[in-house]
Order: sequence, then C-alpha cells, then structure tokens
Amino acid sequence: MAKLYFRYGAVGSAKTLNLLAVAHQYERQGKRVLVLKPAFDTRFSAVEVVSRAGLHRSADRVLADGEVPPSHIAADADCVLVDEAQFLTEPQVEALRDWTRALGVPVICYGLRADFRSRLFEGSLRLLELADSIEEIKTTCAWCNRKATQNLKYVDGRASIDGPSRQLGAEERYQAVCYRHYREQLDAARDAGEKSADGLGASVAPGGARV
Repeated sequence: MAKLYFRYGAVGSAKTLNLLAVAHQYERQGKRVLVLKPAFDTRFSAVEVVSRAGLHRSADRVLADGEVPPSHIAADADCVLVDEAQFLTEPQVEALRDWTRALGVPVICYGLRADFRSRLFEGSLRLLELADSIEEIKTTCAWCNRKATQNLKYVDGRASIDGPSRQLGAEERYQAVCYRHYREQLDAARDAGEKSADGLGASVAPGGARV
C-alpha cells in the first residue's frame, strides 16, 4: 500500500520549496503529480503554490473548507502533494489517507505542526495520527543557531499569543524560533506591556521590530 507522509517544519523552513522540488522530480520522469492546497491559504496566491524563494506553480485543485476531495481526481496520479496541510480538516486528511489504500498513490503533505500558541492544528493533529511517515524539515531559530521548533507571532512588533489559530502571514508576522527564545520573547512582551504605562523601553526583535 502507498504511504501517507507528513513533512512538517516551522515557518520559513522551505516546506513549499521542498514540495515544488518533489513535483519537478516526478514530472521530469514523465509522471503525473496532483498538487492540492486549502482555499484558506491566500497569503501569496489563491490559486498557486508559492515558495518564499520565488518559485511557484498552479494548484491542480484548491480545497474549500469542508470539501472532501473526490478520489477520481487522483485516479491517474503518480503522487499527490499537499501544501499548507495544517489547514486541512479531519475529513479531508482521512480522505487522503484512504487514497493511499484505494488508489495506491502516495500522498505527501507539507505544513506546520503547531500554531503560534504551540497548539496543534486540526489537520496536523490528524496527520500525526494517521501518517505512515512523519519527517521534520529543519530550520534555525531567528535569534540563535538552535533548531527552530516554535512559530512566534508578532503584532505591532510585539510577540503575542492572541487571536485565532488560523492567521495568514509571512516574515512580517511570524518568526521561527527555538523554545527558549519563544518563551523569552513572550515574557518580554508581557513585561513591556506591564511597563508601557511607565514609558520604559522594550527589547528589539529580529529585523528591528520592538517587542
């Protein structure tokens, strides 16, 4: 039976670039690739899969929230690639899992594991439960050379865990950080908020943002 893969990493870890490279390799061999993405992901394009490195390609199907993709769209595919898989719903992940059994086609999903609150996304949780292979795509912390494991969100230049789990953004909003700096930046933002009435300064985030 073909496998379901979940390849996850923090923001900016080249997940989409990895997906595009895999698609290129299959197509160079004359094989058909089916590229999917959730409709929620409109960060760079509503209809394309776009890497921060500038590479892009059209998605073969954009999955609306709640849409369970029919198996016939993958009937002649040699591989299915899914970008931003954290935004998938449980039924969508389960449908992809079933494709590997019923169609014998490998499905490779790329996405974040957890949100800026360090909580699993719905799609990522189900992928962790069902995937045959779970692989981490690594990158380093924005503040040091440790491996980044957390996604830190900034609001008006200050680290924050407020707001809904699903929020689009790139480097202007999110930083990949190790757990040490994740906690330090959240603590600094909390302390700065408490001291702001006294006019005291705050620390400076990567890129010059103040937190």
